[in-house]
Parts: sequence; C-alpha cells; structure tokens
Amino acid sequence: MDTHRSHITDSLFYGHSYSTEVSRAIFDDHKRMQRFLDVEVVLAQCQAELGIIPKGAAKAIAKAADFSKMDPQAISKDIQDTGHSLVALIRALRDRCEGGYGEYVHYGATTQDIQDTAQNLEIREVLACIEKQQEDLLRVLASWAKQYKSTMMPGRTHARAAAPITFGYKVAVWIDELLRSQERLEQMKERILVAGLHGAVGSMAGFGTQAGELLGKFAAKLGLKVPAIAWHVSRDRVTEYVLNLSMLTATLAKIADEIRTMERPEFGELRSQWSYGKVSSSTMPHKRNPEKAQQIVVLAKLAKAQAVPALEAMHNEHERDSRGLRLEWAVVADVSHYTLAALDKSVKLIEGTEVLEEQMKISTLNLLDMLSTEAIMLKLGEKIGKETAYQIVYDISQHAQSNGTTIKDGILQNKEIIAHLNKTEIKEALDPYQYLGKCEAQVDTIIKLYEGRKAQKSYS
Repeated sequence: MDTHRSHITDSLFYGHSYSTEVSRAIFDDHKRMQRFLDVEVVLAQCQAELGIIPKGAAKAIAKAADFSKMDPQAISKDIQDTGHSLVALIRALRDRCEGGYGEYVHYGATTQDIQDTAQNLEIREVLACIEKQQEDLLRVLASWAKQYKSTMMPGRTHARAAAPITFGYKVAVWIDELLRSQERLEQMKERILVAGLHGAVGSMAGFGTQAGELLGKFAAKLGLKVPAIAWHVSRDRVTEYVLNLSMLTATLAKIADEIRTMERPEFGELRSQWSYGKVSSSTMPHKRNPEKAQQIVVLAKLAKAQAVPALEAMHNEHERDSRGLRLEWAVVADVSHYTLAALDKSVKLIEGTEVLEEQMKISTLNLLDMLSTEAIMLKLGEKIGKETAYQIVYDISQHAQSNGTTIKDGILQNKEIIAHLNKTEIKEALDPYQYLGKCEAQVDTIIKLYEGRKAQKSYS
C-alpha cells in the first residue's frame, strides 16, 4: 500500500479529519478515470442507436471501457507527455477496442463534454451523500428540540446574558437554518445537474443533424438534465454548488462553536462524549479538548476558502478556456471532502453530547439579575412610559454591575418601581419562567415544518 501521500484529505495519518471514506471513494483517481470511460460508453451507445456509429462499435467500446484492465502508469506518462488531460485515456480505450472499432471512440465530442458530464455525476453522488447526512443530523436535532422544548437556559447576545430562552428554541433555530440549506441544495439540482455534449466550440456541428436528439438521449441515459445551450465557459452551475456547500458548512461551524462554548467548564450546560484513551494534551493529563467541534470549524473555514476560486472559475474567455476549468478540478473535490467530513463529525458530535438540564437552570438563576431587566422595564413602562422606565432600570443595573451589588436588590429598593408595581408584578417580572415568550410555540412550528418536509420527501 502506498503511504506516501501529499494532500491532507488523503493523508494516512490525518486524512480522517479532513475527508471520509465515502468522499475519498467518490474522488478516487481510478474511479474518476472509470467515470470518464462510462460517459464515453453512454455516448457510443446513444450514437449507435441513432445510426451515427455502427452498433458493433458501441459494443466494442463498452467491452473495452474497463480501467482496471488498463495501465495507470502508462496513462499517467502519456498525459504528461501530451500535456492533454484526456487524450491518453481515449488512446488506451481505442487500443483495447476489437475489430478496429476504436476509431469510433469519442466521436464528435470534445474533452470538456466528457469531463464536465463526469464531474456532474460526481457532484450528484456527493449531493446524495449530503442529503442522507443532513437527514441524520436533522433527526438528532429534532429529537433534542422536542425533548428540551421547555428546558430554560440563559439567552445570550454579544456573548453576554440577555433574556431567558429554552434550549429547544436554540436548537430549533439551528434546524430552521439547516432546512433552508436543504431546500437550496434541492432546488440547485435542477440547475446544475446537466449533461455536456456540444463539441469543440459548443455549436454541436460535429454531431450533424441529429445533435439535439443525441444530447437528449445522452442526458437521459445518465439521469441528467438537458441544458438549453453549451456551458463550456458558463461555470455558474459549479460555482453555485461550491457556494452552497460553503454555506452549509458555515452553519455546521456555528452549531459546533455553540456546543464548544456551552460545554466549557465556566458554562457546563453540555457535555461531549469522551472515552478512556483519548488524549487532548501531551503535557496536561487532565485535558478533554472539544476536538470534533473544533475540527468542524476548521473544515468550514477550508470549505469557505474554496468559494473565491470557484467565483474566479467563472471568468473565462471566448468559447473555451481551461483557466476556470482547472480551478474546478481542485475546488469541487476539496469542498466536497470538507463538507462530507463536517457533516459526519456534526452527526457524531450531536449524538455524543449530553444536555445538562439542571446546569442550564442553575445558569439561568445565577444570571437572573441580568436576564430580568427587559421584563421589569417593560412592565414598569406600561405605567410610566417605556423610555422613562428604561432609564430607571438602566441606572439600577449599571450601578449594580459597577459596585458589586445585585440588580434585584436595586429593583426591590427603588421607590419609583415600588410606587408603580406591586409585589406580585415585581415577582412575575423577576421569574424567568414567565418571560419565555413564544420559545416553545416556535419550537412546535419548526418541528412541524421539519416533519412536513420529511413526509413530503418520503412521499415523493
């Protein structure tokens, strides 16, 4: 086995953190070459059905198109010698064809037709994997949202205590964002998963009068859409794919970072799975670092980094230009590796994280002073006006924070507040359970939306 690898996604030692077995299988060198051959076979079959090439040629090409029977080293050398990305493989296929039928290999097509079509088959395979992983992630998050719909915790804005919420509500916000990502990816398929078969400059002249019919058959056999026009230099489809995957991983990073923060000892509201033998530090034996959460953020940053070259790939000249295409070969594979790895780790992170409800309650009560200021201000505002009430509560709370006293004591001792609010009103305003607003109702809304989408997909 070759252990001398140079890309992080294929590293024998670190590849598991940047890719998955599935992603590596999709973008495996040999599988990619076989995919090119498979596209050539479909092209020959469609041409034979239309009488463009002999039926015997299609059979001979299909029989010969087995990359496992070819010499990878010889093909690699021929690619380097010719400076062309596909001719070497075409020659190898031609030479393996019996009865002289090799002359009909790649008939009327151009290299980019084959490679663009094969790349879209790769993308389709990645999207199918993403869809399954997203469903796994949403299923686990939905169970959290339901279970902890009423579990009170501090709501935080700008990394500071703000007002009470429930943990289920926080999770529902994550689900909502993931559902939009799921929707974008589904809608994107209609635009991006198209075949390419337009010849040298996109005019389809090499296929004669049957060009349109050939393209239709070709796309149908491959399960791809028929584009309205050649797209050799229109790379927005691929760019949309990369940008959508970058956005998805950004969502995953946000979720992972929240979990990372909430499981810090200072918070202690979540606890990630740990097993004996895991090592987080070579010098501090006590450490249990949030490795999965951190790696998800790393993967999201790497995925985001692919967005710029994907946009650059849209800048092409005339009817063909490899400056954009060669960017895609790196970008599509990398963003796919990072996204599939991030999703895999996200599912494992959520499944392995324990929700510490009691600590969430304790956190809320410990921060009650700060979590109650809006409630008391609005209740007082009903009697004396919101802006006047705001200034009173502002003075109380800022004085308390600066002088080490409690906001609650300041409220209970303030003559203006006592004059306008009775003890019951003040007690209610200071009770975080009374100020959860529509948190639980919004959880129900998102769960209903998730389950409706899930049922619709199952039905379709």
